[in-house]
Amino acid sequence: MMNITWDTDVYCLIGHPVSKSLSPVIHNSFFELIDKNCLYLVFDVEEGNLKTIIDGIKVLNIKGFNVTLPYKINIIDYLDEISDEAKLIGAVNTVKNERGKLIGYNTDGMGFIRSLHMMDLDIKNKNMLILGAGGAANAIATTLALNGAKKIYINNRSIESAKRLAEKIKYQFPNTLVEYGGVDLIGVKKEKIYMIINCTSAGMYPNVDDIPIILDGFSDDLIVYDLIYKPRNTKLLKVAQDKGYRTINGLYMLINQGLYSQKIWIDDEKCNVYNYFDEIRRVLENDIE
Repeated sequence: MMNITWDTDVYCLIGHPVSKSLSPVIHNSFFELIDKNCLYLVFDVEEGNLKTIIDGIKVLNIKGFNVTLPYKINIIDYLDEISDEAKLIGAVNTVKNERGKLIGYNTDGMGFIRSLHMMDLDIKNKNMLILGAGGAANAIATTLALNGAKKIYINNRSIESAKRLAEKIKYQFPNTLVEYGGVDLIGVKKEKIYMIINCTSAGMYPNVDDIPIILDGFSDDLIVYDLIYKPRNTKLLKVAQDKGYRTINGLYMLINQGLYSQKIWIDDEKCNVYNYFDEIRRVLENDIE
């Protein structure tokens, strides 16, 4: 148990609602593992109070903070600078306080790519299928394009939303092939898909029997990545496993994006934050059914 003192460095999460967040478990576990005198708190910030909380963060000298819904886009208006990746995605989930200067980053995409590297998976020149067109899909699509994906299909219940995201990616990355459509997957060349990434809430607790698409017609070496982490094994992943496909759950991205936030905050070349992945995963697995 850490000893909170006058010089304990404070970090936090802001969003609304935040009661289900696992960020405190990830970050406080990390601080304990590296024996650093830091504390990670959670602040439920109701809409209309964003500027007030940002002013408070500066006054209290909070060293860094994470941002979740609904503020990942609006927070940009209150920052002094944002990273190139955050500019491309158009959203920020991590902020570092450098002596009153607030610098925004987006670690979602980096967390996703890091999870693939851990498993020796390379998406360069591959065809990818994204399910969903919201914030997570935006971050993943941008990251896939940045890392050389050959073609990205964006399929969503709302075809209009899929179209908007597809056009954004096409504009930012003219050399990446992008198509969009509905969850019926009409027009998708399934047999050429390397990986499916579920960025929707279908299958998330408590709606554990939901599944975003029908998994028919894909190649035998398909990989299915579900960003959902509760439950750890969604219905989509169970069906994929029954068909012999390789599967990945959302814990990998969740932990890695959190560790990437730590890499930004602590800025210590001697500390490889990713060395603590397995220990944090064990802690989280005890918390999640």
